[in-house]
Amino acid sequence: METISRTKIVDVVKSEAFGTQVNVKGWVRTRRGSKLVNFIALNDGSTINNVQVVVDVEKFGEAYLKPITTGACINVNGTLVASQGKGQSAEIQATEIQIYGTADPDTYPLQKKGHSLEFLREIAHLRPRTNTFGAIFRIRHNMAIAIHKFFHEKGFFYFHTPIITGSDCEGAGQMFQVTTKNLYDLKKDENGSIDYSDDFFGKATSLTVSGQLEGELAAMSMGAIYTFGPTFRAENSNTPRHLAEFWMIEPEVAFNEIAENMQLAEDFIKFCIQWALDNCMEDIQFLNNMFDKELIERLHSVMEKDFIRLAYTEGVAILEKAVADGHKFEYPVYWGADLSSEHERYLVEDHFKCPVILTDYPKEIKSFYMKQNEDGKTVRAMDVLFPKIGEIIGGSQREEDYEKLSTRAKEMGVPEKDIWWYMDTRRFGTAPHSGFGLGFERLLLFVTGMTNIRDVIPFPRTPKSADF
Repeated sequence: METISRTKIVDVVKSEAFGTQVNVKGWVRTRRGSKLVNFIALNDGSTINNVQVVVDVEKFGEAYLKPITTGACINVNGTLVASQGKGQSAEIQATEIQIYGTADPDTYPLQKKGHSLEFLREIAHLRPRTNTFGAIFRIRHNMAIAIHKFFHEKGFFYFHTPIITGSDCEGAGQMFQVTTKNLYDLKKDENGSIDYSDDFFGKATSLTVSGQLEGELAAMSMGAIYTFGPTFRAENSNTPRHLAEFWMIEPEVAFNEIAENMQLAEDFIKFCIQWALDNCMEDIQFLNNMFDKELIERLHSVMEKDFIRLAYTEGVAILEKAVADGHKFEYPVYWGADLSSEHERYLVEDHFKCPVILTDYPKEIKSFYMKQNEDGKTVRAMDVLFPKIGEIIGGSQREEDYEKLSTRAKEMGVPEKDIWWYMDTRRFGTAPHSGFGLGFERLLLFVTGMTNIRDVIPFPRTPKSADF
C-alpha cells in the first residue's frame, strides 16, 4: 500500500479537504451494500462517529472483501469526498484496503444487534469497541483532564499519596491486606496473633482507603494540594453504587474553613460538568438519546443554580415532615441517623430540586478527624448531594486541636501508635484546614447518565469478581 500519514476519524469526519488522499485505520462496525458497491462503517475510537468507506466491489473483488466483517480491523487509503448520505459531511472512496485482522462472525460477540449492559460486563475486554463504552471512556478521560486543569489553575499541587499503607484512615477496618507471607504457614506470636515481623514491611499493611491523612500533611506545608488515585474498600457491597477499587480526588487546603470548603466543592464540580458540556457533547448527546433522555437537561440544571447549604438538623426536620405527610421511606428518619441515599435524593430531587450541601452532622456518625462544633454534638462535616446519585462528595473542616483530636481518636478506637505522624501536624504549627473526597466514578455516573457504577470504569472490581 502507498504510505500516506494516518488521519484520525475524528478529524476526517469534520474535514472538507475534498479530493485529497487520506489514510484511515480502524475497526469495522458494519459492511453492507450490493454486488456493485459496498459501504463500510469504520471507527477508530477517536469519536462516536463512524466514517463511511465506499468500496467499488469490482475493483477489489468479492472474495477479497468477504473477510471484512463486523469487528475486523482494516487500513484504508482513499479519496475524501463530500458525502451523499445523511449524517456526515465527508466519506472516503477506497483506493486500497489492507486487512490487519479478521473477526469470525460466528464467534465475535459484538454483532450489529443491541447488547445489554449486563452482557457487555461479561466481555469487558471488548466493550470499549461499542458506541456506549467508547463514549463513556472518552468522557472519563475528559473528566480526568478537567480535574487536573481546575486544581492546577487554582494553584494546587498534585500530590501522590501511598497506595500501600499501615493506617486505616476511616477506622472502618474494611481493608485489603498486602502481604508476601506464606498464607499456608503463618507465623503466630504467643497470643495466637499473626507475627508480621518477617513480612515485607515488617508490619501489617493494607491497600489505602483514602489518601486524605497524608494529603493533610502536604497541605500543612504546601498550602493547597490534591490527590487523584485508586482507593480500595473490602466492603461486601454488591450494589450499583459500590466498587472495591475506585478512584478518588481529595483536595486538602490549609487555612480553609467549612464555608470555603463548601464553595471549593461547588466550584470544582461545576467546572467539571461545564468541561463535559464543552468538550464531550457528541458523546453526551448519544448517551442522552440512548439511555437517559433527561441527561443534558440535568447537567444544565446543576450549572444554573447555587447549591443549597443545609444543616443536618434542618434536613432531618424536612424528612420527618415528609414522613408525617405520608411519604414512605424504606429506612427510618431520626436525628442521629446516617441518612441513606433515598433520604438524600428526596432532599435534592423532591424538596429543593437542586444539589444540596448538608453540613453539621452528629459526631457519632462521622470520622474522628472532623472538627467539633461548640454544641458538643455535631461536627463540621459536609456532604454534597446530587440528583440520581445521593452523596457525590464527602468532606469536612479537620480538627486542628491536638487534645480534641487525640480524645476523639481514643473514643473511636483509632490507635495513636498508627497515626502518631498525623498527630504531629497538630503539635508543630497547627492551623485550620479543610478538604473533601470526590469518588471519580460517582461523578462519571452523573455526567454519563449511567445507573450502574460498573459501567463507568473499564474493569470493575466487585465481590467475587476480578476478571480481566
